[in-house]
Amino acid sequence: MDKMIRVDKNYKRWIEEVSKRFRKSQIKAALKVNDEMLRFYWSLGCDMERIKENYEWGAHFYSQISKDIQKMLPDVKSFSSRNLLYMHQFYRMYPDAVITPQSGAQLHNDIWEGVFGIPWGHHKLILDKCKDDQSRALFFVSKILENNWSRSVLLDFLETDLYERQGKAITNFAQTLPGIQGDLAQAITKDPYNFDFLTLHEKYNEKELKDALIDKVQSFLLELGTGFAYLGREIRIKVGKKEKFIDLLFYNTRVRCYVVVEVKSGEFESTNMGQLGTYVVAVNHQIKTEHDNPTIGLIVCKGMDKVEAQYALEASTQPLGVSSYVLSKLVPERFKGSLPSIEEIEEELSDNKCNR
Repeated sequence: MDKMIRVDKNYKRWIEEVSKRFRKSQIKAALKVNDEMLRFYWSLGCDMERIKENYEWGAHFYSQISKDIQKMLPDVKSFSSRNLLYMHQFYRMYPDAVITPQSGAQLHNDIWEGVFGIPWGHHKLILDKCKDDQSRALFFVSKILENNWSRSVLLDFLETDLYERQGKAITNFAQTLPGIQGDLAQAITKDPYNFDFLTLHEKYNEKELKDALIDKVQSFLLELGTGFAYLGREIRIKVGKKEKFIDLLFYNTRVRCYVVVEVKSGEFESTNMGQLGTYVVAVNHQIKTEHDNPTIGLIVCKGMDKVEAQYALEASTQPLGVSSYVLSKLVPERFKGSLPSIEEIEEELSDNKCNR
């Protein structure tokens, strides 16, 4: 009996292992198929670039090729005129991703390999939104590989100017952190932060802004970027005999440090820096371990005078930064009172259900 139980357990483990191996092989096969398909699309785009100079089909260039290929491959749906246009754009966006077939050589570069590592649907969005800007396109390719973005997430970031905002906070990281760490810390910042996932009334205050950010903490983390983990709000620390409360505390796994974030619903004031610097030092003394890099601080405010912000940063020995935020979904104050509350909506739904 014991032997049968042991055999059953071993058999069950083997079945689980087989299923895991199969899933892994499926993923590898899918990635290989995607890679081969994109390389084919790239080469077809390269061919179209070459032959377009020799044929005067004008606006009918892609539709003519589509008809002729589909005669030869009637069961294949990939050769619509629209998809052929994308293939041509794909080649033109990344002409150096693979050296021309005549040379028989291929570039072995991580970023070019990455181009062939993301789905075709993602590429079409990038081609639509980035036009001829290869640097911007490659930025989003690297972000997809880094974060495993879905198409909907990619579209959100394509439409919020992430490329233009990334790493743009005003900081003193270059002066207060070692070279590589300073570069990494700068890279995880943005300016401005886009809070369009929030809806607030026009005369919102600081508490309402912080409440709304935490209510939408997943969207907030997505906007903050790669590697941010939310640790809490109003984190209590003791400075001498006084209690202080940090607005928001995060940990960033890429920079391996705590990040203190102070949110201000008004304009930046240089006096904010002293408070933020105190919180950063307190976290270093009370929370940070020997395995963590120095804590950094970030003020996110409604707006700022950049000269004032730069002067305030130069006066601090702690690694601090200042960013602004944008928020477009504001409900006019006069409509605030007429909007139903959650409780009122739930009550009405309940009454409707009872009346059926």
